[in-house]
Amino acid sequence: MSQSGSLVCVGLGMTLGSHISPLSSSYIKQADVVFVGASDGIVELWLEEMHSDVRSLQPFYKEGQSRLITYQQMVDAMMLEVRAGKKVCGAFYGHPGVFACVPHKAISAARNEGFTAHMEPGISAEDCLIADLGIDPGKVGCQQFEASQFMFYHRHIDPSAYLILWQIGIAGDKSLAKFSTGPAYREVLIEILCQDYPEDHEVIIYEAATLPIHQPRMERIALNDLVSAQIESYSTLVIPPSQSLKPNNVIIKRLAELDNSQL
Repeated sequence: MSQSGSLVCVGLGMTLGSHISPLSSSYIKQADVVFVGASDGIVELWLEEMHSDVRSLQPFYKEGQSRLITYQQMVDAMMLEVRAGKKVCGAFYGHPGVFACVPHKAISAARNEGFTAHMEPGISAEDCLIADLGIDPGKVGCQQFEASQFMFYHRHIDPSAYLILWQIGIAGDKSLAKFSTGPAYREVLIEILCQDYPEDHEVIIYEAATLPIHQPRMERIALNDLVSAQIESYSTLVIPPSQSLKPNNVIIKRLAELDNSQL
């Protein structure tokens, strides 16, 4: 039997005020308390026009503290109000389920304790990237990884498809306690990528626009120039295909035989 408190985590989209859905907006307005997981103070001010009790989750971040601890503190803060019987809304940049573990952890915790909890989707950085760069993931395929995870594990890359690496600004950080890593870490990333791509292959540094007056960053550089590029914590690396699709003639022949057998 569900208890009186509840939790909903909604997506604000990437561009302030432009991407939020009417349903997510309604959940924010009807909540007893709204927790905001966005690093931009302008977002908080905008939400305060929609609700009188908006609480930032940003103060939980501390230099040198593992983000795992920070994320648990955020979940605990939200759950404290849920357990008090309040309708809690967590408002997060982009899509609350994409590169955001706090909404997933909080919803799981709430459900495990018998509270009603769910997620409302939002426009993510991936959605903006596809629109801004004119990429159709269905044309040649698209593979994407968090940059550090890509470095820590063996991954099989298909150079005939797009490759998207998220959070390259903290690539190689195993401590989960840094807000950025530097050129030396990106040198290692480039070394890994050069196993599948030419060092002069054109890549794109992408950053979605977060305000209507801003333009997205879509900077095209050579792969080996990534080491000296200006990289933010929210920068994304997009690598277009370096090879053409290679036909699987054996399978194509088998399928043709199947087609002929059904005539």
